[in-house]
Amino acid sequence: MIAIIDYGVGNLRSVEKAFEAVSKPAVVTGDAGAIREADRLVLPGVGAFGECARRLRQNGFDRLVLEAAEKNKPVLGLCVGLQLMFDEGHEFGIHQGLGLMRGRIVRFPECGPHVPQIGWNQIESLKRHPLLEGIPNGSYFYFVHSYHIETEDRELVLSETEYGRRYPSVCARGSVCGVQFHPEKSQDAGLRLLSNFASM
Repeated sequence: MIAIIDYGVGNLRSVEKAFEAVSKPAVVTGDAGAIREADRLVLPGVGAFGECARRLRQNGFDRLVLEAAEKNKPVLGLCVGLQLMFDEGHEFGIHQGLGLMRGRIVRFPECGPHVPQIGWNQIESLKRHPLLEGIPNGSYFYFVHSYHIETEDRELVLSETEYGRRYPSVCARGSVCGVQFHPEKSQDAGLRLLSNFASM
């Protein structure tokens, strides 16, 4: 069973329906016991980094994600859910992340393209990974974000995307992985990615 963590943020029902579309059982839950017992976790996220981090910690869900990572249980972060896996976010102040990956979340420069980035954009795959199996290089996914990942640890980066600058759009470390885009809104490529995660 895949547990989609309900901590009050994210487009939870659409993520659940996307897993249903690929015949993978998933449930939206805010029950700590169900999250702990699940085979895989999905950490969604929509909104400001600091508020998402606060809500995640409010009910101790941060500890459940860290516990899953320690046990090598697959965890998938979506959009801000991926950002939360890094050390800190610089949105309306500096806020602590989960520290599962080295790096920080910073705003796109105002001198570049329109912020936020909203719409379809491509990913350039940099290395093979089960999460991206069967997804052609250059595939389009749906993005909505004003902040992006900045990391010196190139081993984390599975793909990059160009939006005024190149930034990591898919990252992984051990059993923990995440995407900056919304796979549940990304049609066939997004469904394939979710199916891949469910089979990891």
